[in-house]
Amino acid sequence: LLEKGLLIIPDIYLNAGGVTVSYFEWVKNLSHVRFGRVGKRFEEAAFDRMLTAIEAATGRLFSEEDRHRIARGADEVDLVNSGLEETMIGAYHQIRELWKRDARTEDLRTAAFLNALHKIARTYLELGIFP
Repeated sequence: LLEKGLLIIPDIYLNAGGVTVSYFEWVKNLSHVRFGRVGKRFEEAAFDRMLTAIEAATGRLFSEEDRHRIARGADEVDLVNSGLEETMIGAYHQIRELWKRDARTEDLRTAAFLNALHKIARTYLELGIFP
């Protein structure tokens, strides 16, 4: 596939989504509080105040359906999906940037491994483990 010039998405990148969500679940279990529980009502109230201000400024009212759809605070699934999306987009950009920057890196899979090794090396240096 590489010889044909086709872009191959690295297997370790594809598997990272499941690992990321498992990490989120682990963090949630450590805290014993589901994601979104702390700020959901506050967020909904803030959006509701904003909608009320818009209605007052424009003289037009939102339908109950629109008000509910717009003012609904994020629930656990929304927050997990948002965190997963942010993590995966950031990871892809790191891998792609490394692939494009170094001509010796032939494909995204190699770039993904190099990216992981760079992170491990940086952590070891920061912790004083190596050299």
